[in-house]
Amino acid sequence: RIFVLGIGFFTLCFLMTSLGGQFSAKRLGDSPFTIRTEVMGALESRGVLRRMSDMLEMLMKRMDILARLENSTDFHKGDEARFPLDRFQPAAGLMERIQAIAQNVSDIAIKVDQILRNSLLNGKVMEGRRDQCEVPRDPKYPDCAGKVEWMRARWTSDPCYAFFGVDGTECSFLIYLSEVEWFCPPLPWRNRTVAVPSPPPPPRAQAAFRRDLARLLELIGTGKESLSFMKKRIRHLAQQWLRAARRLEQKLAGRQRDHKHILIHIGFLTEESGDVFSPRVLKGGPLGEMVQWADILAALFVLGHSLRVTVSLKELQSHLGVPPGRGNCPLTSPLPFDLIYTDYHGLQQMKQHMGLSFKKYRCRVRVIDTFGTEPAYNHEEYATLRGYRTNWGYWNLQPAQFMTMFPHTPDNSFMGFVSEELNQTERQLIKANKVSSMAVVYGKEASIWKGKEKFLAILNKYMEIHGTVYYETQRPPEVPAFVKNHGLLPQHEFQQLLRKAKLFIGFGFPYEGPAPLEAIANGCVFLQARFNPPHSSLNHEFFRGKPTSREATGTAAFQVSSQHPYAEDFIGKPHVWTVDYNNSEEFEAAIKTIMRTQVDPYLPYEYTCEGMLERIHAYIQHQDFCATSSLPPSPKTKSPAMQSPPSPLALSPNATHLVWSPSAGRAPQAWPPVASLQVWVSEPQHTCTETCRRHGLVCEPTFFRFLNKEEVFLQLSIACDSTEYEMNHLYPAVAENVHECYLQKEPLLFSCAGYNTKYRRLCPCRDFRQGQVALCRDCL
Repeated sequence: RIFVLGIGFFTLCFLMTSLGGQFSAKRLGDSPFTIRTEVMGALESRGVLRRMSDMLEMLMKRMDILARLENSTDFHKGDEARFPLDRFQPAAGLMERIQAIAQNVSDIAIKVDQILRNSLLNGKVMEGRRDQCEVPRDPKYPDCAGKVEWMRARWTSDPCYAFFGVDGTECSFLIYLSEVEWFCPPLPWRNRTVAVPSPPPPPRAQAAFRRDLARLLELIGTGKESLSFMKKRIRHLAQQWLRAARRLEQKLAGRQRDHKHILIHIGFLTEESGDVFSPRVLKGGPLGEMVQWADILAALFVLGHSLRVTVSLKELQSHLGVPPGRGNCPLTSPLPFDLIYTDYHGLQQMKQHMGLSFKKYRCRVRVIDTFGTEPAYNHEEYATLRGYRTNWGYWNLQPAQFMTMFPHTPDNSFMGFVSEELNQTERQLIKANKVSSMAVVYGKEASIWKGKEKFLAILNKYMEIHGTVYYETQRPPEVPAFVKNHGLLPQHEFQQLLRKAKLFIGFGFPYEGPAPLEAIANGCVFLQARFNPPHSSLNHEFFRGKPTSREATGTAAFQVSSQHPYAEDFIGKPHVWTVDYNNSEEFEAAIKTIMRTQVDPYLPYEYTCEGMLERIHAYIQHQDFCATSSLPPSPKTKSPAMQSPPSPLALSPNATHLVWSPSAGRAPQAWPPVASLQVWVSEPQHTCTETCRRHGLVCEPTFFRFLNKEEVFLQLSIACDSTEYEMNHLYPAVAENVHECYLQKEPLLFSCAGYNTKYRRLCPCRDFRQGQVALCRDCL
């Protein structure tokens, strides 16, 4: 009997455990896509309850039979009869308990049956909703109906839609368009968690300057000659980067620096973009882009930020969280990076694979753009209407998101690169070992030498000519026999050659590379050709298709008036000589003068490691293109009761320009600080870049919003018979002959570049730090 009771008890425990397992394994979900599965699971649980109730009832019957058999026996007498009775009393108590449990289980089974019937009914209702969803007519979502129509026709065109649950039903379209994308309103029958106010974000982690570059070399990876070149450069300059970091740390004096998570995607090195650079690294191909990328990587790492480096599309997709498919859907999770540094190739790849997330996150992108992108080419609609559209422009980014190798135009941010600095001992050694009759030609590819026999013959009369032209087996026929060609040299050997040479001479190409600055830093004089007329996208094949006109405007920093405009304009004589190569007498006279001229090694501060760290630190901490700033309403949209606030600008003491008024109250949050602002009016034939330069200043496009107002014309005593808001990259401006004033309608078109003889432009100018044109005096 005890054995039977034990079996019954453990059977009960087993059944309760099984029941609990059924309920824990199957939970009713809130998604209409899972209702059928969950209901089936619950039906199984209901069956378990019924079986359990039946088994308990059978157990009760068997125990009742045992009790009757016990009461009918004749062998129980005296004390003997009391012993089995005492033993059976606990069994009777257990029987009562089992009977109570059986009743409870029976009640539970009835309730579960009712719940499951209701759930099944609700599931059928949900299924009906799923098949019978109607497209909502909500004026807040005007594109919803069109997007649903598109999904009906094309939802199978990309597997990413199925990845997000789209199955061809109307409801799956609306769920996707309201919860993954944002073209439709949320469906009211969808279970949605109530929005709880999120706690304030924790304080940002602070960046700390790094003391070792070994980890960066690991991050860059292997497998490409271009990566090997960059790593060699970083190793070579490692100590200079670390010394510069210590100096900048002292200069910042403990100032807080937000730590950033940064993705570096070098698009032109991916196989999908062709990677034409890596195979040419060892064959004299262009290295300027790789020099700049190596220096960007080193600067970001030394500043203490977290980096991820990719040179393949697959890695890019993995880091971004791109869903499987063809790139039409948003990312699967929020972007994990504060900033993304890439190039035009990488920008195109991100647009192709990020779906709508590209528009959402493009404010975090920084585009390394060698020659720059002017606002007129960047604005898609304007570029299309006005004939500025090219293969590389029309991205509708903030112009300052494009970062250039040289300060071509203040509309873009000047990123730059670095050249090796010399200590005092090295400088003295170079001066002592200079050979005044030794020249090195700027050009590693034989094609650059073609047709230059005349110049080389004149130069050969006075100097021993050295070349570094790549060749495999035979000497290139374009290189004359009197030239001592060393072949392609490793970087450190090329530096030694420059340290001996007196002259570094260019033949017009390549444009604006790093080599002339390296030569000047090693004590050479750089001789280059003057272009007449200046080269631009209007007259030269190299610039055709690039998103910059670089047209002649009277300023060397904007037009391509020579092979290296920065060297011509920002450095100049005695380090840089720019002459007309078509005039043999001028060319020969320049060579004679250069041989007699003593120059010291010179490197502009902005091309030192410290100068580049300063710049990138300031950009990272202060440039925020995700924060929107709106223009004042145009006259057509102003309310009659709306009055413009008084202008924060005031006439300067000499009444020639406007400055930020000391009485303007609290200055707005702006970078650069508004205290550096000066407003000048251009001459009709000058850009704002040239206008500011003539006053010893730099054009600052972020200040255009402060002077894009009617009252600024009045403050400058400019009479306006009419004032119009229009899209034009030259506005704000005045057509003085007809007294018509124009204000800018589109903030993306604010531009320091461009001029028209019809207009005098309002130009925002600022001061700048000595040797650092990208930063104002108080910008650090």
